[in-house]
Amino acid sequence: MTVQGLFSARANAAAQISAVPRIAIVGRGFSGMMTAIALMKTVRAPFHLQLFDPNSSVSGGQALASARSSTILNTRVRDLSVSLGDNDDFNDWLCSNAAFRAAVPAAIPGFRQIFVPKEIFSDYVYQRFSEALAARRDITVQVCNDPVVAIRRSHGNRFLLESANPANPLFDTVMLATGYGLTAPDAGEQEASPVRAQRLVARPHAVLLGSGIRVVDQLLQLRDSGYAGQVTIISRHGFLPQSHTPNSADPVFPAEALPQSLPDIVHFIRQACREAEEEGRSWQSVMNGLRKHARSLWRSLPARDKHQFNRHLRAIYDSHRNRLPEAMHLRLKRELAEGRTVLRRGRAGRRGLSGLFFTPAGSAAEEVIHAERIIDCRCQAPDLSAPLMQSLLSAGLAMPDELSLGLAVNARGEPFLEDGSTVAGLFAVGPLGLGSLPDIDLVPEIVSQAYAAAERVGERFYPQVKAV
Repeated sequence: MTVQGLFSARANAAAQISAVPRIAIVGRGFSGMMTAIALMKTVRAPFHLQLFDPNSSVSGGQALASARSSTILNTRVRDLSVSLGDNDDFNDWLCSNAAFRAAVPAAIPGFRQIFVPKEIFSDYVYQRFSEALAARRDITVQVCNDPVVAIRRSHGNRFLLESANPANPLFDTVMLATGYGLTAPDAGEQEASPVRAQRLVARPHAVLLGSGIRVVDQLLQLRDSGYAGQVTIISRHGFLPQSHTPNSADPVFPAEALPQSLPDIVHFIRQACREAEEEGRSWQSVMNGLRKHARSLWRSLPARDKHQFNRHLRAIYDSHRNRLPEAMHLRLKRELAEGRTVLRRGRAGRRGLSGLFFTPAGSAAEEVIHAERIIDCRCQAPDLSAPLMQSLLSAGLAMPDELSLGLAVNARGEPFLEDGSTVAGLFAVGPLGLGSLPDIDLVPEIVSQAYAAAERVGERFYPQVKAV
């Protein structure tokens, strides 16, 4: 499907495409759509944009009219703007939506401090994408559902994207926005054998795998849908998300110089949290302040300390930075206190006919947890063994970060090479760079990076045209 702005006839599209720079975005999740918005609002000269993703959906759908529970967003409205320099854009969008104002009247006149379902945020993002496209009669946008299996450098420093399309078009710029991977939609749920489950499970029992926002959201959705059975959450490290404060916690952080070693940094942050609470503030305000220093801290750590952090501290860090809205956290605490939900620390193994093989932490003995429902809520790291990633690594167009969590990138998302240089025209936006840029899986950081990458694209193709 090809559109040119929202106004021009398709007859002119082919001629326009061949005469202007061609940009490919691989991935149409938030990172991909945010990158597209940034390009359309920043690069002030013609270009052709092609969006690749095997998932055919490119719309937020009818979320505002839906009454079903939806995935929790763990960031307040005030931090979810996709408009650079206008932090109130999402709040203004909500205020202008009559259906949302009617559903949440208590927050009027503003919604800056509230948390909204993911589907509502998705509607906002796709509307801003549509508006940005409508304002650009000089660009064409094409949507392709063929999965990209490889990216190769061609003659003339262009990029060849290999997919099921035999044309395999050439592009001047490629923006990888695959997040944690491009796969067909999958609920992640498997049911054990019904016969065995009836015989071995005395009461309905569901097992949830994971420790982040998604596992709590799945638990609460089960309860909201009427599920009254026992729930077991299996977490490798045994941590679940902490709570946000009732109102936003303004970031604070000690002014003195930060220590250099990982143990000293951990002690420093813990001490800052204690002092903040003694002074009537919250530890959440310190964690919010830490985000401003996270990248410089990460760069200063030697590889040994980064590996140690990833093995022993990342789960604790994630549980304190990816926090739950207070009401959701209270429901989680009540579930655990009443014993309706049990948290078990250990490793989930293979799935059997009637449940899941499980190895508790500190034990070598494997046991079976009998359950009729097993739902995987874990957030996987980008798969560097996937054909698309392997094509980049084998061609020398990118390299893994020190922890192999993704690709090594700079702040604009340009992948680093072994000699410290970058490949002109190639970007990895969003969670693909999590091993290089802490918190690049959060919306505000993705927004900033997308605009920085778009500005670099504009400078490369149109150095005489000022980006806005």
